[in-house]
Amino acid sequence: MSRFDWPALMRAGMRGLGLRPAEFWALTPAELQLLLGRGDGAAPLRRDGLEALMAAYPDAMERDGA
Repeated sequence: MSRFDWPALMRAGMRGLGLRPAEFWALTPAELQLLLGRGDGAAPLRRDGLEALMAAYPDAMERDGA
């Protein structure tokens, strides 16, 4: 027995969202949930978060060898 109501999900994806069958079947359940507005998704990386990552994991060493 499946945990998913496939007929309802297929109606929502193909009729409701207008997905083609190949597009529907290429999605993960999490992606489909997000498209249907049932998931909040991850927040985008903001500038301060990017700067913190760049400081923690620099691409190159500084010129003085530090």
